[in-house]
Amino acid sequence: MYDFFIVGSGLFGATMAYTLKNRGYKCLVIDKRSHIGGNVYTENMNGINVHKYGAHIFHTNNKRVWDFVNSFVEFNRYTNSPIANYKGRLFNLPFNMNTFYQMWGVTTPEEAATKIEHQRNEFGVENPQNLEEQAISLIGKDIYHTLIKDYTEKQWGRKCTELPAFIIQRLPVRFTFDNNYFNDTYQGIPIGGYTKMVERMLESIEVRLNTDYFENRKYFDSIADKIIYTSEIDRYFDYCYGHLEYRTVSFETNLLEGVSNYQGNAVVNYTDAETPYTRIIEHKHFEFGQQPDTVISQEYSKEWRPGDEPYYPVNDDHNGKLYAKYKALADAQTKVLFGGRLAEYKYYDMHQVIEKALVLAEKIINTH
Repeated sequence: MYDFFIVGSGLFGATMAYTLKNRGYKCLVIDKRSHIGGNVYTENMNGINVHKYGAHIFHTNNKRVWDFVNSFVEFNRYTNSPIANYKGRLFNLPFNMNTFYQMWGVTTPEEAATKIEHQRNEFGVENPQNLEEQAISLIGKDIYHTLIKDYTEKQWGRKCTELPAFIIQRLPVRFTFDNNYFNDTYQGIPIGGYTKMVERMLESIEVRLNTDYFENRKYFDSIADKIIYTSEIDRYFDYCYGHLEYRTVSFETNLLEGVSNYQGNAVVNYTDAETPYTRIIEHKHFEFGQQPDTVISQEYSKEWRPGDEPYYPVNDDHNGKLYAKYKALADAQTKVLFGGRLAEYKYYDMHQVIEKALVLAEKIINTH
C-alpha cells in the first residue's frame, strides 16, 4: 500500500516524508500524539506561539539545512541570549565579558583571563574526569558555583561529580561583550511557529494522528516496503535488554492577561538550588511579540519513568553499553531504518536531525 511507513511526525520523520514524497514515493506518517511536529510543536495562545515542549531556537552552519527550512517558512532574526538569575542577581549567558564584569567587576579581557587562570591554577586539575572538574578547569570556581553547579544538578538529577565531563565541553566561553549563545552563521525562529513549518513539510502526505504503532504493529509492518522508525529504540525491541534511561521535563504554562512583558527575555535560567524549576520561558519574545498579554512556562526537570515523555538521553557508561546492544539489533534489520533522537539514543540539535534525515533519504533514493 505504501513505499514508506514513517513512525513519528517530528523533524526527522517529516523531513524523510517530504524528501521521499518529492521523489515519487508514497508515504504514510503516523504519530501517537494528537498533533504533528514532535517536540518542536507550537500552539497559539492569545496570538502567541507557545513552544509546547520547551524552547527551540534553530541554529546551524549548514547553508543547505538553512535553505531547506526556509523553503517552508521565513525565519526571523531571533538571537538566543539567555539570562541567569542566581538568588536575584542577573548574569548574561553564555560566559562572556558581560558575565565576567557582573561576577568580578573586571572590564578588560586580560583581567578576566587572569582571574580565570588564577582559579584554574588553584584548582590544579590537569585531566578533568567529571563535569565539576571540567567546568572549574574551563571557567573557574566562582562561575561554576554560581551559574553551573546547582542548575546542572537540577537538570540532570545527579551530582556534577557523577556526570561526564563532555556535557560541559561545548559551553561557549568568549572574551568579548557578546551575548549570542550560538556561534552558528544562521539562527532564528520560524515566523508563525514550528507547527506551520512542519505542516508545509507534510502537505499532500497522508498523516494519521492519535495512532500508536505498537497498538497495531502487525498491521503497520505489513503495509509498506520500508519502515522509518523514530521512536524509542528500546521500545521497538520490547525492552529485551532493559530500559534506556532519560531525563524528562514538565511545564507549568500560564497565560498572564494584562501583563505585556513578564521578564524582558525569552529565557531566564534559575541557577540556584532552592528554585524548583530550571528556567522560565516567555514565549512572545521569540517572535518579538507586542501582544497585551503574555504566556510563561516554568520548566521542571525530573527522572524519566515509563509513560513519561523521554527528552534527554543519559549518556553514561551503563546506558552507552545498553544502547550498543540495541543498535546491534537495529543494524541487523533489513526492512526498518532507525533515525532521530530517540531511535539513535543521542541528543541532537534540530539542524542535526534534519541533516541526518536528508542524508538518509538521499541514500535510500540512490540505492532504489
